[in-house]
Amino acid sequence: MFGRLGAPEIILILVVVLLLFGAKRLPDMARSFGQSLRILKSETKAMQKDDAGEPPAGVDAVAALQPVPAGRHTAPETAEADIPHRR
Repeated sequence: MFGRLGAPEIILILVVVLLLFGAKRLPDMARSFGQSLRILKSETKAMQKDDAGEPPAGVDAVAALQPVPAGRHTAPETAEADIPHRR
């Protein structure tokens, strides 16, 4: 549906946008949209760089590479802290 936009449809959309927002506000909107895309792109690159880098803070590098034993998914001290107190 959206892949078949021709020249008349695009022109109609641009005219409607121009009527809704006005000629004075369109350059400001385009500028802020471009800045937002630049920020999003730089943050995405930073997140990908962090994922490819070292393990998160507080995690031992050797322990992070070791497989987790069957039946034990968390450390005992953190497992007890996560369980609500039962009587």
